[in-house]
Amino acid sequence: MSLTRTKSVEGLLKQAAESQGLKRTLDAKNLIALGIGAIIGAGLFVRTASASAEAAGAAVTLSFIVAAIGCAFAGLCYAEFAAMIPIAGSAYTYAYCTMGEMTAWTIGWALILEYALGAATVAIAWSEYLNKLVGGTIPYEWCHSPLQVSPTGVHGIFNAPALLILLLLTLLLIKGTEESAKINAVIVFIKMAIVILFIGLGWQFVNPANHVPYMIPDGVVGHEDFFKHGWGGVLRGAGIVFFAFIGFDAVSTAAQEAKRPERDMPIGIMGSLAVCTVLYILFGHVLTGIANWTDFADPAKGKEASVAYAIQNFMPGYGWLATLVTVAILAGFSSVILVMLLGQSRVFFSMANDGLLPKVFSELHPKFRTPYKSNMILFVFVGLIAVLLPGDITGDLTSIGTLFAFVLVSVGVWMMRKTHPNMARPFRTPLVPLVPILAVVVCSFMIIGLDRTTQVTALIWMLIGFVVYFGYSRVHSKLNA
Repeated sequence: MSLTRTKSVEGLLKQAAESQGLKRTLDAKNLIALGIGAIIGAGLFVRTASASAEAAGAAVTLSFIVAAIGCAFAGLCYAEFAAMIPIAGSAYTYAYCTMGEMTAWTIGWALILEYALGAATVAIAWSEYLNKLVGGTIPYEWCHSPLQVSPTGVHGIFNAPALLILLLLTLLLIKGTEESAKINAVIVFIKMAIVILFIGLGWQFVNPANHVPYMIPDGVVGHEDFFKHGWGGVLRGAGIVFFAFIGFDAVSTAAQEAKRPERDMPIGIMGSLAVCTVLYILFGHVLTGIANWTDFADPAKGKEASVAYAIQNFMPGYGWLATLVTVAILAGFSSVILVMLLGQSRVFFSMANDGLLPKVFSELHPKFRTPYKSNMILFVFVGLIAVLLPGDITGDLTSIGTLFAFVLVSVGVWMMRKTHPNMARPFRTPLVPLVPILAVVVCSFMIIGLDRTTQVTALIWMLIGFVVYFGYSRVHSKLNA
């Protein structure tokens, strides 16, 4: 059995057309909203401050630009694949058709880091902001990981609010994709309005002194490492805020539920990415202008709920905005979790259909036509991560999983041009192979910029994946038939 055996694109499309599977209910507007729903969330409201404090300083805006460039190159590659192969599974499915089963498994396993850990990370952030909204009345031990300790020495036990939001959104996903998309669209409108309001009102409180020096200078205590100051810090910051961009590729996981995928998928992917990139740069500029980046490293100040902290302490007379922003953030985080759980269940759906995972992950609800058993299993898996691990660990692992997927998809587009030059391509990635090569280079540099612990943990995760592949998936693959 060859590790590079591939699935026939033609056979894959025929199988999807003939099967009574997922319902096609999403149009271009739904997909753009789906993308924005996943993009604007923890990445903007939490990771912006984290990247600023840990590595980039006020230059976190440059980190957003670097990350956006990498995403734009990768997004163009995703758009070609999504229009050409409108099947659930995103990068996993694309890799199966171009680079073979082993690579497809690897990318599918990496996507667990992206979607499952992404959902857990945002659920953790949701818990932080809920506690902020209720005035910190939730006991520390019941809204933090057992790996976290408060400044007063209280140890976390169990993140109960994170588990609650995961349960509610899992039940919504089981009910149906169309219903989920409608609720997501409402949430997207609300949180975009609040983001724009913060940018507009906060601009007048920007203190230019907070942007000087723009990058963290060499010699600052705790920032001696190359990737914690200057341009190295900007690069590492890009790897951290990259978490903020993972939503656009989640759009491609819903390809099998798009009404006109050849048209709607490119619009959904690139449209959501463009809108959010502009908002991110403006948001980062205003946030680091209102409060100094050093405040975001202090647990007693702005490390948690950084946006609300900045408003309450540096925008006098706008305390109401902090409350409004917190409510909008909670709603926004909910939509991010929704799309992440949707994406993960669709990847599992495709992998199970191919025999690489147990059949239970592809079983559809008899009425709702959703992979309900997969959703329930994911709730347990993601819930355990959310209640037991802190957000900084899960966030960086999400970023590295996403970046790895982007690298493989970009390589896949180039390979597909070689192996299937005459295949119909409703959308064509421009300047191939230049764009895929640039995507690989930029994303690879961001992987290098992440901390060593994240890199090693991701490597261990991939080694576990290889054990599962050779122990189960390779034997049960439908390509053996």
